[in-house]
Amino acid sequence: MKIHEHQAKELFARNGILVPQGFVAFKIEEAVEAAKRLEAKGVKAFVVKAQIHAGGRGKGGGVKIAKSVDEVKTLATSILGMTLVTPQTGKEGRLVRCLYIEEATPPKKEMYFSFILDRARGAVTLLASAEGGMEIEELAHDHPEKILTLAVEPSSGWSSFYSRQVGKFLGLKEPKLLAQLDELLAKLYTLFWKTDCSIVELNPLCVVGEGEGAKVMTLDAKINFDDNALKRHPDIAELRDEHEEDPAEIEAAKHDLNFITLDGNIGCMVNGAGLAMATMDIIKSAGGEPANFLDVGGGATADKVREAFKIILGGKKVKDIFVNIFGGIMKCDAIAEGVIAAAKEVKIHVPLVVRLEGTNVEKGRALLEGSGLNIISALDMNDGARKVVEAMKKGKV
Repeated sequence: MKIHEHQAKELFARNGILVPQGFVAFKIEEAVEAAKRLEAKGVKAFVVKAQIHAGGRGKGGGVKIAKSVDEVKTLATSILGMTLVTPQTGKEGRLVRCLYIEEATPPKKEMYFSFILDRARGAVTLLASAEGGMEIEELAHDHPEKILTLAVEPSSGWSSFYSRQVGKFLGLKEPKLLAQLDELLAKLYTLFWKTDCSIVELNPLCVVGEGEGAKVMTLDAKINFDDNALKRHPDIAELRDEHEEDPAEIEAAKHDLNFITLDGNIGCMVNGAGLAMATMDIIKSAGGEPANFLDVGGGATADKVREAFKIILGGKKVKDIFVNIFGGIMKCDAIAEGVIAAAKEVKIHVPLVVRLEGTNVEKGRALLEGSGLNIISALDMNDGARKVVEAMKKGKV
């Protein structure tokens, strides 16, 4: 689960991590009031930030500097309600429904830092770079040597040893700044574990101010949480903004279906995440493009299958559907009955290719053949992938 920048910074502040002052605004009047509240605290310049679940907001025109309250009003009027297009939103963009009005804090040095849940290493891994800002993705691609990657030993947890490594790599030499960095990263690591994060990103992590007043502070914040752990954190779950999520994915979750929208036009319905990944691969190998990842689970029922068809057919790009089921706990004849019942009720209007394998497979195939429905039966995955791609190209229904 993703949250907005303003929510991440509120969480940081509650855990003693230094962030600039700021207030969220859902209306123009609230943006102006936020600027006035900051001005009363001595703030002379402001940043008006669009709040969407995507990076690259500055490139898309969603982050602007204002030098007065009146300018905050002007910028808020132009940004709030706009469709913001960034490198991470795709061409359709995202509607800006709220803003974050923050004190402008010019950085003396911009850096990058993140903690990620690294399943390959079996540990939380830190990434750090002396070159933070909007071009971090390009930097990672073109100059990976400029990014420090270090796995944190799970059994011992965080220690100042890691902070010293990071500080050295980032080029921080002043003892005061190194001490601040150590404190910030220790609190960040604790927050990561305490709230079951999958990623915490500071981009940019900055040095602001000069001399004795210099501080290490994060000017932007990104946090993603492990969906499977949200039951342990009802306060975190309340931060979910469904406006920022795919409606199809939200609907799928209500029926305990694992669903992710993709860019292709061949709908996929599979039982088991591993088989679903293999199905998408074999579709691409046959020359097609999967429209979704959909795992109905090992105990697929007629109700689940029906809802899965509805969700797949809700995709405007879907030209045909490939059902690839391995009957283990759930027998193939029971699965076939569910597919037939769902197909009749949902009234599928695109080619439907079904591949069944496993327990009672012959009974299942016989049920499909005798259903009277326009179902294309496949003998195996390769046969199914080839047939679904051919059906799409022919426009066969």
